[in-house]
Formats: sequence, structure tokens, C-alpha cells
Amino acid sequence: MAKTVTTRLDDGYVKKIDEMAARKGIDRSALLRSFFLCALKEHTIRDSLEDYKTGTITLWEAAQRCNLSLWEMIREVKRAHIHTFYDLKEFEKDLRALNG
Repeated sequence: MAKTVTTRLDDGYVKKIDEMAARKGIDRSALLRSFFLCALKEHTIRDSLEDYKTGTITLWEAAQRCNLSLWEMIREVKRAHIHTFYDLKEFEKDLRALNG
């Protein structure tokens, strides 16, 4: 079930949001929902990449957390220029995760 979330913004920001919403032909709520979901995805990917980089989670776990395929997550790792050592232990952990 959807919940209502409120926040306070300066009048200048609200004016810009309303102007953008009008240009797109949508209401303020739809635009803010779009902003929020985009930012949430971006932050989830960034946090997951950081956890992957530090070895806290595997690549597969990062992909699941981000609701991405493994190939999409690999593209995110490449885009972020993350270079990690992927050893047999990590491979086995990913295989166990894939097999349930």
C-alpha cells in the first residue's frame, strides 16, 4: 500500500519543480516521485558498489540488492572503474547464491 511522505522545500525549489512538471505535462507529485525513485536507485547502486569494492558483498549480492541482472551490475562496476580481485572463494560464494 502506498504511503504519503511529506517534506519541506524552499519556495524557489517548489517553483522550479512546478515549472518542470508543467513542461513535462505531469503534476508535482508525479515529478517528485520520479526524482525520488531515480535518486533511490542511484544511491542503492552507489552503496552496493562500495560494499562490493570493500568485499562486504559479492557481485551477485550487489546485483540482487540493486534489482539488476548480473550483466547490468558488471556494467555498473566497469562504469565506476572498480577493479577487484575475484578469487575462487568469491566464485564459490556466488555459485552458492545462484543455486539457492
